[in-house]
Amino acid sequence: MYKSVLDYFEETVKRVPEKKAIRHNEDDCTFAMLQEQAQKLGSYMIELVGDIKNRPIVVLLPKSMDAVVADLGISYSCNIFNNLDVKTPVHRLENIIKLLKPVMVITNNAYKDMLSWQEYDVKLLNLDETVLCDININAEELEKRRKELIDTDPFCIINTSGSTGTPKGVVLNYKSFFDFVTWADETFSFDGNEVIGALSPIVFDIYDFELCMMMFKGATIVLLDSSLGVFPARLLEELQKKQVNFIFWVPTIMVNIANMDLLAKLPLPDLKTVWFAGEVFPTKQFNYWKKMLPQAVFANLYGPIEITLDCIYYIVDKRYNDEEPLPIGIPCNNTDILILNDEDQLCRSGEEGEICVRGTSLAMGYYNNPEKTKAAFVQNPLNHAYPERIYRTGDIASVEEDGLIHFKGRKDSLIKHQGYRIELGEIEHEIVNNLKLVPNCCVVYDKENKKIVLFYEGKGTTEKEIRKALAGSFPRYMIPTVYHEMEELPRNTNGKIDRLKLSTMI
Repeated sequence: MYKSVLDYFEETVKRVPEKKAIRHNEDDCTFAMLQEQAQKLGSYMIELVGDIKNRPIVVLLPKSMDAVVADLGISYSCNIFNNLDVKTPVHRLENIIKLLKPVMVITNNAYKDMLSWQEYDVKLLNLDETVLCDININAEELEKRRKELIDTDPFCIINTSGSTGTPKGVVLNYKSFFDFVTWADETFSFDGNEVIGALSPIVFDIYDFELCMMMFKGATIVLLDSSLGVFPARLLEELQKKQVNFIFWVPTIMVNIANMDLLAKLPLPDLKTVWFAGEVFPTKQFNYWKKMLPQAVFANLYGPIEITLDCIYYIVDKRYNDEEPLPIGIPCNNTDILILNDEDQLCRSGEEGEICVRGTSLAMGYYNNPEKTKAAFVQNPLNHAYPERIYRTGDIASVEEDGLIHFKGRKDSLIKHQGYRIELGEIEHEIVNNLKLVPNCCVVYDKENKKIVLFYEGKGTTEKEIRKALAGSFPRYMIPTVYHEMEELPRNTNGKIDRLKLSTMI
């Protein structure tokens, strides 16, 4: 019985040791080479931290083979990897470190001085100063630790935005990944010959799926620099060059490619499977992709990070009009979707309610944050016989006459923007409470134009000043793109800022 992703990886290495596991630019790495490097790094980490298990270890590296080796090495040490964006502002990085209290950070010369790590009681492992070829593999200790693992132990932590300014660390375990990859394999008949065009940043859960596809099935990951999203023609050229046959992308870049009609100039005959998730894919642009790639299977997936990748899917096998939204579909295996009304009763057909999820895909909770965990992961209100957790997504949907789930929108201030999940309240909190730039503000989302819009009470504060201040607190994707100074923000009858009214003003 396999208990960790490494059990699958070990079997894959035995089966295809000389096959390419990772390709990045002009470099590549076989499965055997990747295993050796990860085992050496895992052995070295055990030497440095001792008998510590199931604790966070932060990876502060750019998207690279080094980052993949670090993640696998952490898994071999039986600890939890947490990938951070190297462009994370220092203030936000501090908040994450304070929350997770990692035992170690793995980085390189370029990023080793981002924080004074000793101040936070964090060991530093600098890969530029670590010669892996000189490290001996402690096979006995690695094997011992693997045997002690259970499948509900944590695999990774993924950071998501939090309303009070501190990101939440979503803890995902091995079993949830087992179940998802098993479902994916059974549904799409993967054969291990997949060449994955990995465009997502390594802080995304999509990357973790790609990692598991490599370890479970023997797929090859082509690490695509996330910056290529700005140069879609070069991106398609790279897909052609590397003969990519599987992609799992956020729709934003796919919309741009469609609008520029690039697939007519740069066709992708090798592409056989196209998954998309993270935000709504406008049907007009989707239809372009489907028309230009008749050989491909297209699947629309839905699920917040707390669900281990995705919990609902729809293989788009029929024609939809350009103005007709795509369904999100039906539950994945081992997952049950409850669409509940305001009285916590199941909605009737066509009735809108909140998507709630039960099953093995649920995250373990938020690391070191029991209050947020308790609020989001609650007892199933339909089950009074025994403890059973569900996750309340905050997303609104309905089951229509076609029997498929249709996404309708959000019920709160949480949004998906450029594939990232963002609490608009975190932006507001930073502006008003931490930076004290303005006395009051409200952030709303322009879904049609995919822009974050800031309304604020001015006192002479300029857009330039706000942008500059926020650049020190947030990554670029969280900084508002549209600014409206107001003498006074509109209020509703209870005195709260009227978000609904502001939403009509964008």
